[in-house]
Amino acid sequence: MIVGSRYAKALIDLAVENKQLDETRTDMQTVKQVCDQNHEFVVLLNSPVVKTDKKTEILNSIFSGKISKLTLSFLNLLATKRREAYIPEIATAFDEQFKSKKNITTAIITTATGLDAKLKTRVLEIVKQNVGASEVELIEKVDASILGGFVLSIADKQLDQSVKRNLNDLKKNLLSNKYIPSNN
Repeated sequence: MIVGSRYAKALIDLAVENKQLDETRTDMQTVKQVCDQNHEFVVLLNSPVVKTDKKTEILNSIFSGKISKLTLSFLNLLATKRREAYIPEIATAFDEQFKSKKNITTAIITTATGLDAKLKTRVLEIVKQNVGASEVELIEKVDASILGGFVLSIADKQLDQSVKRNLNDLKKNLLSNKYIPSNN
């Protein structure tokens, strides 16, 4: 993770210098998405059998026209320096460092049925107020197994107000109750 973090920092510095930070973030999200969705591509990047010039040719054919010249040049440089195996790690580290630089907090809310627009806006406001972030990136997940309520995760904190959790707590409480009725 250290290698990916260092290369991500270098790319952030380069993007800031060229006034392309937001564009480069979008590019790296595209790269991460390609890596996440194509296991064969990641295997190819890690393969010592495939020659560097073939890897740069593949990188260019996949990303040319889809990402900026700056980002594509960076990916080609990684391949030339035989660091292409770190591309997925660099893409992840780049997004984390970008969020830190821009004071963006990621919040994940899980509900049983999904949020409507009004409720989503309200959740964003509450998270912004309590976290003190300039921007909140809200990821919505739907999980019918929680039955109702919500589970909100921000960084290493979690607030579980789901019906499932409340029922489990009630069950534990009832099972551990030491009250024994008397026979008077």
